[in-house]
Amino acid sequence: MKRGGDLAVTALAGIIAVPLGLLIALLIRATMGGPVIFRQTRSGRHGQEFRILKFRTMRDKHHEDEPDAPRITRLGALLRKTSLDELPQLWNVVRGDMGVIGPRPTLPEQVAHYSERQRGRLALRPGLTGWAQVRGRNSITWPERIELDLWYIEHRSLALDLRILALTAKMLLRPTGITAAGGVNPGFPVPAEAPAPAAPRIVLPRQATATAPRLAREELRG
Repeated sequence: MKRGGDLAVTALAGIIAVPLGLLIALLIRATMGGPVIFRQTRSGRHGQEFRILKFRTMRDKHHEDEPDAPRITRLGALLRKTSLDELPQLWNVVRGDMGVIGPRPTLPEQVAHYSERQRGRLALRPGLTGWAQVRGRNSITWPERIELDLWYIEHRSLALDLRILALTAKMLLRPTGITAAGGVNPGFPVPAEAPAPAAPRIVLPRQATATAPRLAREELRG
């Protein structure tokens, strides 16, 4: 989807997103205090780093070693389930950090472990949604997600983008694959380490498999 299309979709979405976002911000402020927005560094097009925006879904830590899961508030759990925590990323689209459709942006420390082939995932602006998002999201392994993103980059078209938008709308109404089992997306490739057993194959227009150890990072969710 071209830049003009990104801005047009964002403008239409903003008619609902702006008042809804203000309401969510007030609820977060009332239940958790500030800040309302969570910011995190991600890798964008060609590896250029930017600050992704999300609504805050976790309260402050009671102690230094407190895990993330107990910190997710009831409001935060609802925002995650409905993907409304990602609503502020419309501003990332306006700024040009992201597009509407493309590979989801990952952490720089993950990108550092990409193989030469996997770095092809950085050829486009990251997206609010994408082919990997509508084909399994966090319920599939990282190698599978990366292969789906690479397939999209090779085959992208207006028709495919419209299909992704339609499937995204369907997923928003019936959310699936928001988190993997145990909150972990397995199989992120770290080439410097010994290879793990091959990950399960998925059927693509062009099949692909990959091997890798697990990466436990709760902060990265889609």
